Amino acid sequence: MKLPIYLFSVSSHPEAMHINSLTVAFFKPKIDFTQTDYLILTSKQAVKALEQYDKEEFIQKKALCISKATAKAYKELGGEVLEVGKGYGDTLVDAIKNYPKTTKWLYLRAEVVASDFADVLREDGYAIKEAILYKSECSKEILDAKVKRDAILIFTSPSSIKCYLKTHPLFSSQKIIVIGKTTAKALPKDIDYILSPNTTVESCIQIAKKLTL
Repeated sequence: MKLPIYLFSVSSHPEAMHINSLTVAFFKPKIDFTQTDYLILTSKQAVKALEQYDKEEFIQKKALCISKATAKAYKELGGEVLEVGKGYGDTLVDAIKNYPKTTKWLYLRAEVVASDFADVLREDGYAIKEAILYKSECSKEILDAKVKRDAILIFTSPSSIKCYLKTHPLFSSQKIIVIGKTTAKALPKDIDYILSPNTTVESCIQIAKKLTL
């Protein structure tokens, strides 16, 4: 019998049972985009939050994007991508260090973030300002989810794991797939997991499909 695949993510996939893990509330702080050289985008939610602003205010600003998915979202909005990271906030440090310390960056972020890369860079003298554009909360859908003991669980963010564990245990009979190293750190120490080689939902799904054979 094939194991069911549960995908805990804000994005769905036709080959998995999608459980939206988060509800997102957007903020619109006043931002003077003329005071920055480049944007830093670490999620598709940050791109969506930009839709609240007059596009002409920011669309000429190239963005350093954390992943291909975030870069794709910014391009679809009409923006230009400066560089694409490897899916983790910490990997943006090396990219930013390739630019002069006088370069002015604007990090458009969530209320709670998993990486302290911006603090690390500021301590090293880089000019990074921040604007909080959204916050994420556990969805009722994930808190109330009915999940089988024999199943494959895909987690795509640290918050999806934290929300799931609020109301669910993890069983040894469940196979856990995580989208990246930062997400893996949110798992209890004694839990075995499979780390996706690429930080995409599709990569996780391909692993899950092999496990169901």
